[in-house]
Amino acid sequence: MIERTIVSEKLKEFQIQEYISSTLRNMGLSHVKLQKTPLGDKVVIYAARPGIVVGRKGSNIKLLTKVLRSKFNLENPQIEISEVPNVNLDAKMVAEKVANSLERFGIQRFKGVGHKSLGEVMRAGALGAEILISGKVPSSRAKSWRFYQGYLKKSGDIALTGVRIAYATAYLKLGAVGIQVRIMPKETILPDDITILDEPIEIIEETDIEIEAKTSKKSAKKSATKKTSKKSTKKSTKKVVKKEEKVEKPKVTKVKETKAEEKAESKETKKVSEKKVVETEVKKEEKASEEKVETK
Repeated sequence: MIERTIVSEKLKEFQIQEYISSTLRNMGLSHVKLQKTPLGDKVVIYAARPGIVVGRKGSNIKLLTKVLRSKFNLENPQIEISEVPNVNLDAKMVAEKVANSLERFGIQRFKGVGHKSLGEVMRAGALGAEILISGKVPSSRAKSWRFYQGYLKKSGDIALTGVRIAYATAYLKLGAVGIQVRIMPKETILPDDITILDEPIEIIEETDIEIEAKTSKKSAKKSATKKTSKKSTKKSTKKVVKKEEKVEKPKVTKVKETKAEEKAESKETKKVSEKKVVETEVKKEEKASEEKVETK
Protein backbone atom coordinates (compact mmCIF):
# COMPACT_ATOMS: atom_id res chain seq x y z
CA MET A 1 0.00 0.00 0.00
CA ILE A 2 1.16 3.53 -0.81
CA GLU A 3 -0.11 4.89 2.52
CA ARG A 4 2.06 2.49 4.50
CA THR A 5 5.19 3.44 2.55
CA ILE A 6 4.50 7.17 3.10
CA VAL A 7 3.95 6.64 6.84
CA SER A 8 7.12 4.54 7.15
CA GLU A 9 9.18 7.21 5.32
CA LYS A 10 7.83 9.97 7.54
CA LEU A 11 8.49 7.91 10.68
CA LYS A 12 12.03 7.27 9.49
CA GLU A 13 12.55 11.00 8.86
CA PHE A 14 11.25 11.83 12.37
CA GLN A 15 13.61 9.29 13.96
CA ILE A 16 16.58 10.74 12.05
CA GLN A 17 15.66 14.26 13.17
CA GLU A 18 15.36 13.14 16.82
CA TYR A 19 18.70 11.34 16.70
CA ILE A 20 20.57 14.28 15.12
CA SER A 21 19.00 16.79 17.56
CA SER A 22 19.99 14.60 20.55
CA THR A 23 23.58 14.07 19.33
CA LEU A 24 24.13 17.72 18.31
CA ARG A 25 22.52 19.22 21.43
CA ASN A 26 23.85 22.59 22.65
CA MET A 27 25.43 23.26 19.23
CA GLY A 28 22.85 25.74 17.89
CA LEU A 29 20.84 23.23 15.87
CA SER A 30 17.63 24.52 14.27
CA HIS A 31 16.04 21.71 12.22
CA VAL A 32 16.85 18.88 9.82
CA LYS A 33 15.50 18.14 6.32
CA LEU A 34 15.68 14.95 4.26
CA GLN A 35 15.82 15.08 0.46
CA LYS A 36 15.97 12.22 -2.02
CA THR A 37 18.36 12.67 -4.96
CA PRO A 38 19.49 10.35 -7.80
CA LEU A 39 22.89 9.98 -6.11
CA GLY A 40 21.40 9.09 -2.69
CA ASP A 41 19.70 10.54 0.40
CA LYS A 42 20.62 14.13 1.24
CA VAL A 43 20.45 15.36 4.87
CA VAL A 44 20.39 19.17 5.29
CA ILE A 45 21.22 20.40 8.82
CA TYR A 46 20.34 24.03 9.64
CA ALA A 47 22.50 25.40 12.44
CA ALA A 48 23.64 28.73 13.87
CA ARG A 49 27.28 27.63 14.21
CA PRO A 50 28.21 25.30 11.33
CA GLY A 51 31.86 25.03 12.42
CA ILE A 52 30.97 23.38 15.74
CA VAL A 53 28.56 20.98 14.00
CA VAL A 54 31.26 19.90 11.52
CA GLY A 55 33.89 19.32 14.24
CA ARG A 56 37.63 18.94 13.86
CA LYS A 57 38.45 17.77 10.33
CA GLY A 58 34.79 16.77 9.86
CA SER A 59 34.77 14.20 12.68
CA ASN A 60 31.10 14.79 13.63
CA ILE A 61 29.95 14.45 10.02
CA LYS A 62 31.90 11.20 9.52
CA LEU A 63 30.29 9.67 12.63
CA LEU A 64 26.83 10.83 11.49
CA THR A 65 27.25 9.32 8.02
CA LYS A 66 28.30 5.96 9.52
CA VAL A 67 25.32 5.89 11.91
CA LEU A 68 22.83 6.95 9.21
CA ARG A 69 24.12 4.23 6.90
CA SER A 70 24.12 1.42 9.48
CA LYS A 71 21.21 2.29 11.79
CA PHE A 72 18.69 3.90 9.39
CA ASN A 73 19.72 2.07 6.17
CA LEU A 74 20.26 5.22 4.09
CA GLU A 75 21.87 4.72 0.69
CA ASN A 76 24.94 6.95 0.24
CA PRO A 77 23.94 9.66 2.79
CA GLN A 78 25.22 13.16 1.95
CA ILE A 79 25.23 15.66 4.83
CA GLU A 80 25.00 19.37 4.03
CA ILE A 81 25.18 22.12 6.68
CA SER A 82 23.60 25.52 6.06
CA GLU A 83 23.66 28.56 8.32
CA VAL A 84 20.48 30.12 9.75
CA PRO A 85 20.26 33.81 8.69
CA ASN A 86 18.54 35.18 11.83
CA VAL A 87 18.97 33.24 15.07
CA ASN A 88 16.49 35.27 17.12
CA LEU A 89 13.59 34.46 14.75
CA ASP A 90 14.13 30.69 15.01
CA ALA A 91 11.87 29.23 17.72
CA LYS A 92 14.02 26.11 18.31
CA MET A 93 17.17 28.14 18.92
CA VAL A 94 15.40 30.56 21.26
CA ALA A 95 13.98 27.64 23.29
CA GLU A 96 17.42 26.00 23.56
CA LYS A 97 18.93 29.34 24.56
CA VAL A 98 16.39 29.75 27.40
CA ALA A 99 16.98 26.14 28.55
CA ASN A 100 20.78 26.58 28.57
CA SER A 101 20.55 29.84 30.53
CA LEU A 102 18.24 28.22 33.12
CA GLU A 103 20.63 25.30 33.55
CA ARG A 104 23.54 27.71 33.89
CA PHE A 105 22.12 30.44 36.18
CA GLY A 106 19.42 28.47 38.04
CA ILE A 107 15.75 29.08 38.77
CA GLN A 108 16.16 32.37 40.62
CA ARG A 109 16.85 34.37 37.42
CA PHE A 110 14.15 32.83 35.21
CA LYS A 111 12.19 36.12 34.84
CA GLY A 112 15.23 38.01 33.60
CA VAL A 113 16.03 35.24 31.14
CA GLY A 114 12.44 35.21 29.79
CA HIS A 115 12.19 38.99 29.34
CA LYS A 116 15.67 39.25 27.80
CA SER A 117 15.05 36.54 25.19
CA LEU A 118 11.61 38.01 24.41
CA GLY A 119 13.13 41.46 23.82
CA GLU A 120 15.75 40.00 21.45
CA VAL A 121 13.03 38.27 19.42
CA MET A 122 10.97 41.45 19.09
CA ARG A 123 14.01 43.54 18.15
CA ALA A 124 14.79 41.03 15.38
CA GLY A 125 11.53 42.06 13.64
CA ALA A 126 8.88 39.59 14.84
CA LEU A 127 5.21 40.58 14.88
CA GLY A 128 4.62 38.76 18.15
CA ALA A 129 6.22 36.19 20.47
CA GLU A 130 5.37 34.08 23.51
CA ILE A 131 7.57 32.08 25.93
CA LEU A 132 6.05 29.58 28.37
CA ILE A 133 8.17 28.21 31.24
CA SER A 134 6.40 25.45 33.14
CA GLY A 135 7.70 23.37 36.06
CA LYS A 136 8.85 23.78 39.64
CA VAL A 137 9.71 27.43 39.09
CA PRO A 138 10.55 29.11 41.46
CA SER A 139 9.05 27.04 44.32
CA SER A 140 8.59 23.31 44.88
CA ARG A 141 5.10 23.47 43.34
CA ALA A 142 4.71 23.24 39.57
CA LYS A 143 3.58 26.41 37.86
CA SER A 144 3.62 27.93 34.36
CA TRP A 145 4.95 31.44 33.64
CA ARG A 146 4.01 33.27 30.43
CA PHE A 147 6.06 36.02 28.77
CA TYR A 148 4.42 37.55 25.70
CA GLN A 149 4.65 40.65 23.52
CA GLY A 150 3.19 41.85 20.22
CA TYR A 151 0.47 40.25 18.10
CA LEU A 152 0.24 36.45 17.95
CA LYS A 153 -2.33 34.15 16.37
CA LYS A 154 -3.59 31.26 18.53
CA SER A 155 -6.32 29.79 16.31
CA GLY A 156 -7.02 29.28 12.63
CA ASP A 157 -4.86 28.22 9.71
CA ILE A 158 -2.25 30.93 10.36
CA ALA A 159 -1.64 29.57 13.87
CA LEU A 160 -0.52 26.32 12.21
CA THR A 161 1.30 27.60 9.10
CA GLY A 162 2.44 31.14 9.97
CA VAL A 163 3.58 30.68 13.59
CA ARG A 164 6.86 28.94 14.46
CA ILE A 165 6.57 26.66 17.50
CA ALA A 166 9.39 24.85 19.33
CA TYR A 167 9.89 22.95 22.60
CA ALA A 168 12.89 22.39 24.85
CA THR A 169 13.60 20.96 28.32
CA ALA A 170 15.95 22.22 31.01
CA TYR A 171 17.11 19.60 33.55
CA LEU A 172 17.48 21.20 37.02
CA LYS A 173 17.94 19.91 40.57
CA LEU A 174 14.24 20.12 41.40
CA GLY A 175 13.28 18.39 38.11
CA ALA A 176 12.73 19.00 34.41
CA VAL A 177 11.41 22.39 33.26
CA GLY A 178 9.52 22.62 29.96
CA ILE A 179 9.97 25.60 27.61
CA GLN A 180 7.60 26.43 24.77
CA VAL A 181 8.34 29.25 22.28
CA ARG A 182 5.94 30.71 19.68
CA ILE A 183 7.13 33.31 17.17
CA MET A 184 5.15 34.97 14.40
CA PRO A 185 7.66 36.47 11.92
CA LYS A 186 7.18 39.48 9.69
CA GLU A 187 6.75 37.33 6.53
CA THR A 188 3.37 35.90 7.62
CA ILE A 189 0.49 37.31 5.56
CA LEU A 190 -2.60 37.84 7.71
CA PRO A 191 -6.14 37.77 6.27
CA ASP A 192 -6.90 41.01 8.17
CA ASP A 193 -4.35 42.96 6.11
CA ILE A 194 -6.35 45.11 3.66
CA THR A 195 -4.87 47.58 1.17
CA ILE A 196 -7.14 50.59 0.52
CA LEU A 197 -6.85 51.97 -3.01
CA ASP A 198 -6.99 55.71 -3.75
CA GLU A 199 -9.59 55.40 -6.53
CA PRO A 200 -12.41 52.83 -6.48
CA ILE A 201 -12.32 50.15 -9.17
CA GLU A 202 -15.58 49.28 -10.90
CA ILE A 203 -16.04 45.55 -11.37
CA ILE A 204 -18.50 44.77 -14.18
CA GLU A 205 -19.66 41.21 -14.65
CA GLU A 206 -19.97 40.26 -18.32
CA THR A 207 -21.68 37.28 -19.91
CA ASP A 208 -20.03 34.96 -22.41
CA ILE A 209 -22.04 36.42 -25.32
CA GLU A 210 -20.88 39.97 -24.53
CA ILE A 211 -17.27 38.84 -24.28
CA GLU A 212 -17.49 37.08 -27.67
CA ALA A 213 -19.08 40.16 -29.25
CA LYS A 214 -16.30 42.38 -27.87
CA THR A 215 -13.59 40.06 -29.13
CA SER A 216 -15.18 39.95 -32.61
CA LYS A 217 -15.38 43.77 -32.66
CA LYS A 218 -11.74 44.03 -31.63
CA SER A 219 -10.67 41.61 -34.39
CA ALA A 220 -12.71 43.58 -37.00
CA LYS A 221 -11.13 46.84 -35.81
CA LYS A 222 -7.66 45.32 -36.07
CA SER A 223 -8.27 44.15 -39.66
CA ALA A 224 -9.70 47.58 -40.61
CA THR A 225 -6.73 49.35 -39.06
CA LYS A 226 -4.34 47.10 -40.98
CA LYS A 227 -6.08 47.94 -44.29
CA THR A 228 -6.13 51.67 -43.57
CA SER A 229 -2.48 51.56 -42.55
CA LYS A 230 -1.57 49.90 -45.89
CA LYS A 231 -3.55 52.53 -47.84
CA SER A 232 -2.04 55.37 -45.84
CA THR A 233 1.46 54.03 -46.47
CA LYS A 234 0.78 53.92 -50.24
CA LYS A 235 -0.63 57.47 -50.23
CA SER A 236 2.26 58.72 -48.17
CA THR A 237 4.79 57.21 -50.60
CA LYS A 238 3.00 58.87 -53.55
CA LYS A 239 2.93 62.21 -51.76
CA VAL A 240 6.62 61.93 -50.98
CA VAL A 241 7.44 61.26 -54.67
CA LYS A 242 5.33 64.24 -55.79
CA LYS A 243 6.94 66.51 -53.22
CA GLU A 244 10.39 65.49 -54.42
CA GLU A 245 9.41 66.32 -58.01
CA LYS A 246 8.00 69.68 -56.92
CA VAL A 247 11.14 70.46 -55.01
CA GLU A 248 13.39 69.58 -57.95
CA LYS A 249 11.57 71.76 -60.57
CA PRO A 250 12.16 75.20 -59.08
CA LYS A 251 15.85 74.40 -58.76
CA VAL A 252 16.08 73.94 -62.59
CA THR A 253 14.15 77.14 -63.31
CA LYS A 254 16.36 79.09 -60.92
CA VAL A 255 19.46 77.85 -62.74
CA LYS A 256 17.94 78.85 -66.09
CA GLU A 257 17.01 82.31 -64.81
CA THR A 258 20.51 82.90 -63.52
CA LYS A 259 21.97 81.94 -66.94
CA ALA A 260 19.55 84.30 -68.79
CA GLU A 261 20.47 87.13 -66.42
CA GLU A 262 24.16 86.54 -67.04
CA LYS A 263 23.58 86.65 -70.83
CA ALA A 264 21.54 89.87 -70.57
CA GLU A 265 24.26 91.49 -68.44
CA SER A 266 26.93 90.46 -70.93
CA LYS A 267 24.90 91.99 -73.82
CA GLU A 268 24.44 95.26 -71.92
CA THR A 269 28.13 95.47 -71.15
CA LYS A 270 28.93 94.91 -74.84
CA LYS A 271 26.53 97.67 -75.88
CA VAL A 272 28.02 100.09 -73.36
CA SER A 273 31.53 99.30 -74.54
CA GLU A 274 30.50 99.83 -78.23
CA LYS A 275 28.94 103.21 -77.34
CA LYS A 276 32.12 104.28 -75.60
CA VAL A 277 34.21 103.29 -78.63
CA VAL A 278 31.95 105.26 -80.97
CA GLU A 279 32.09 108.32 -78.72
CA THR A 280 35.86 108.24 -78.56
CA GLU A 281 36.11 108.00 -82.38
CA VAL A 282 33.74 110.94 -82.77
CA LYS A 283 35.79 113.03 -80.39
CA LYS A 284 38.97 112.16 -82.26
CA GLU A 285 37.46 113.24 -85.58
CA GLU A 286 36.27 116.53 -84.05
CA LYS A 287 39.73 117.25 -82.69
CA ALA A 288 41.32 116.50 -86.06
CA SER A 289 38.92 118.82 -87.86
CA GLU A 290 39.58 121.63 -85.39
CA GLU A 291 43.34 121.26 -85.82
CA LYS A 292 43.00 121.52 -89.62
CA VAL A 293 41.00 124.73 -89.34
CA GLU A 294 43.59 126.28 -87.04
CA THR A 295 46.42 125.46 -89.41
CA LYS A 296 44.70 127.20 -92.34
